[in-house]
Amino acid sequence: MSSAGSAVVIGASVGGLLAARVLSDRFARVVLIDRDVLPDRPAARRAVPQGRQLHVLLSRGKEALDELFPGLSAELNARGAPLVDLHGDVHWYNDGYRMRRAPSPLIAVGMSRPLLEDALRARVAALPGVEIRSPVEVLGLITTADGSRVTGVRLLPAGGVEESLAADLVVDSGGRGSRTPIWLESLGYPRPAEEQVRVGVTYVTRSYLREPHHLEGLSGALTNAVPGQPRAGIVAAQEDGRYAVALSGMLGEEPPTDDEGMAAFADSLAAPQVGEVVRTAVPSGPPATMRFPVSTRRRYERLRRFPAGYLVFADALCSFNPIYGQGMTVAALEALLLRRLLAVRPSGAGTDTLARRFFAGAAKVIDGPWSIAVGTDLRFAEVSGRRSPKVRFVNAYVHRLHQAATADPVLGAAFLRVLNLVDPPTRLLAPGIVLRVLRGSLGRRTARVPAGEPAVRTS
Repeated sequence: MSSAGSAVVIGASVGGLLAARVLSDRFARVVLIDRDVLPDRPAARRAVPQGRQLHVLLSRGKEALDELFPGLSAELNARGAPLVDLHGDVHWYNDGYRMRRAPSPLIAVGMSRPLLEDALRARVAALPGVEIRSPVEVLGLITTADGSRVTGVRLLPAGGVEESLAADLVVDSGGRGSRTPIWLESLGYPRPAEEQVRVGVTYVTRSYLREPHHLEGLSGALTNAVPGQPRAGIVAAQEDGRYAVALSGMLGEEPPTDDEGMAAFADSLAAPQVGEVVRTAVPSGPPATMRFPVSTRRRYERLRRFPAGYLVFADALCSFNPIYGQGMTVAALEALLLRRLLAVRPSGAGTDTLARRFFAGAAKVIDGPWSIAVGTDLRFAEVSGRRSPKVRFVNAYVHRLHQAATADPVLGAAFLRVLNLVDPPTRLLAPGIVLRVLRGSLGRRTARVPAGEPAVRTS
């Protein structure tokens, strides 16, 4: 494809880097702008406080990033990030039931957010025509006189003077704090409708030195929050011989940050391996706390009027409850969507219809993970939202699936494929899966797994 014109991307975090990668195939010049000072090595930064927290790149996200950046997962692995079989190499406790492990093709990369951003930033910076500018603040949009098209952005470099930067396409990847709704309103456009689910999540992440005996030799452990016990915990192997441990609470439940308090919190979880790491492993850094009050989905696809030459991307479109680890994978899938749309642009249309086509496609990308996250959060009576008969049925059914998955690895594999966005949620209702759930739960009771004990079933 021949390259022409220029594009600007607001925000140089994961979403912005993915957008810039795709735009570099279509535009001769791509300018990536970030208000933060970008490091020249893997390091947490001020404008990305969640960068200090545990991150999970789902199996589908790994595949998508390898498609956008060939060999990326192998590069991360060479830099010390382990490749993890999510079904065979992780202790899963879902609703308190220990999933039966089995080898699988669901491979994730165990890496910190700073390592991933460093690798992506180096790849993007090396692309022809790409320029990364920081620290630079985006003050607002430049438009045609009638406001029908965005033609650039107004910038304020640190310690400099305001300047204008023209562009054929501007992409807002500014994250949850996106200013697009304000900018649209100032131009006479309506704000997008917002769907919000207040979850009140607080999570604390700390790194520990990894030793062979931890986690019984596996690479991870996970237990989810359930009604009446809004606590969760994750242990994930990362680069530099470390584990990242994330303790989280919903609805006002906050993990402590002192050693004794963290150990007591971890010991209260269904997965005993989490407490074992917190109590016995050597910390390699201080704990970091972050709060996430509300999941937000902005419905740009429902707007009847939107300026040409402009897009909203990644977390600026939808920010998910971080407990489910969906954000980076959804951003990667949106990047693949944008690449397809730019490759088949209608003759003469340019970027005039791009927003309409992208927002419609992105809504379909988001629908599945949003339904997973919101439906699961609505199990908690304290979370406000409409609980349709479908939501109630699916939650009860998935609980039964977790019971049956203590003995049936096919059910565990089906659940993990949906969780990793490889299969749609409807796959769990396929006749063969339903039959296995019924066989595993009707007429007998599957016991919750006591700490450290294998799964058992009683008739």
